[in-house]
Amino acid sequence: MERSQQQAELGLRIAYGAEEAQRTILCRQPLDEYEAPPSLAAGIREIFGEALTPDQVVERILADVRARGDAAVLDYCRRIDGADLAALRVPEERIAAAWDATRPALREALELAAERIAAFHRRQPRNGWLEWDEDGGALGQMVRPLARVGIYAPNGTAPYPSSLLMAAIPARVAGVEEVAVATPPRNGQLNDTILAAAHVAGVREVYAMGGAQAIAALAYGTESVPRVDKILGPGNIFVVLAKRRVFGAVDIDQLPGPTETLLVADGSADATLVAADMIAQAEHDPLASALLITTSEALAHRVRDEVTRQLASLARRETIVASLTARGGIAVVDDLDTAIALANAYAPEHLCLLTADPWSLVGRVRNAGGVFVGEYASEALGDYVVGPSHIMPTGQTARFSSPINVWDFVKITSVFGVGAATARRVSAAGVTLAEEEGLTGHARAMRLRLEYLNGREAR
Repeated sequence: MERSQQQAELGLRIAYGAEEAQRTILCRQPLDEYEAPPSLAAGIREIFGEALTPDQVVERILADVRARGDAAVLDYCRRIDGADLAALRVPEERIAAAWDATRPALREALELAAERIAAFHRRQPRNGWLEWDEDGGALGQMVRPLARVGIYAPNGTAPYPSSLLMAAIPARVAGVEEVAVATPPRNGQLNDTILAAAHVAGVREVYAMGGAQAIAALAYGTESVPRVDKILGPGNIFVVLAKRRVFGAVDIDQLPGPTETLLVADGSADATLVAADMIAQAEHDPLASALLITTSEALAHRVRDEVTRQLASLARRETIVASLTARGGIAVVDDLDTAIALANAYAPEHLCLLTADPWSLVGRVRNAGGVFVGEYASEALGDYVVGPSHIMPTGQTARFSSPINVWDFVKITSVFGVGAATARRVSAAGVTLAEEEGLTGHARAMRLRLEYLNGREAR
């Protein structure tokens, strides 16, 4: 195919200036406005016998699983995943056999990733505290691990054993005793590398189920799937919508949308590496976003040409073209101040700094799931073996949320210990506030203790 024809097919846009960038390539589609593509809509009609939106599908599946338990989950596994299962739980011998069958190089890679993920998260402080006062009272916090968590391990257009490691290992480091993994059969078959990753992470409880039915089973419990306290991990649109609906019955980590990478580069950046990073992001999914903000117009054009050149040799070329054409793009701006301001406003899942002095920019980053500093810290490397979890906030939620970490797997219990002197010193203020709110029972409970203390002193 001629280079000009490839470029026309790719359609990677270049926006000039901050205003045009925000109006075009940096403009997101909200989750609620997601429209099922024709192929997905056809699949929904085939399975459910009528046209339904993804949210309507999720609502129906959740209600069905809640009412019928295992029978509903097994039914959807057969109808959606093509898996005619006798039971949902994967035997431990099957997990061990998958590990035994894993080739040595892949074993070593899984073990290295697991070691680095565990080492990183062990450094995260998670200690409770208790501070005594002069009259025998104490205030503090008890930090306790969650008892049971559920982790979703996708197995769609590409399997993600790495995502299982990135969630299950921090859970183990936090002290969670029961970790249950749900992973869907694809064309009726489980992925052996996902099972091998479960083995490395010390997970022995794996269920062959996916989609909204898996989220429902974990959230509500069935005959064979005990309910969990929290559900974590990425998934497709049905998984995300299901997590949103079950929140409250259980906790969730986040509502991950399509994955995204934003690169900030100046004229010193290597166009070959920048193009490779954009392609690596785009090959995840047609809905993935790979974006570049640069101060160099020359680099912008070199990167666009380089993306076209590199595309020819890649297996997932169609996915990459679809992603970069619909959701990719390059913005040329005047300076790095503008680039960082745009990056903070966009709040990307991954922010890659490919500039002459990238560390000088790190302190100015306010909103990002992860910051990848310098040309050797590729986002692709972070997906596997660097250490921090690659399950990060998307869709601008990095403004207020964090990557999966040890704190996702613990809860805090406040400790209230109040001695006589403290009670006497602060109760009057408490009575005043209670009366202001009209809660006279609260006021009496505090006033009685003051009377008790005064009477005891009088005696």
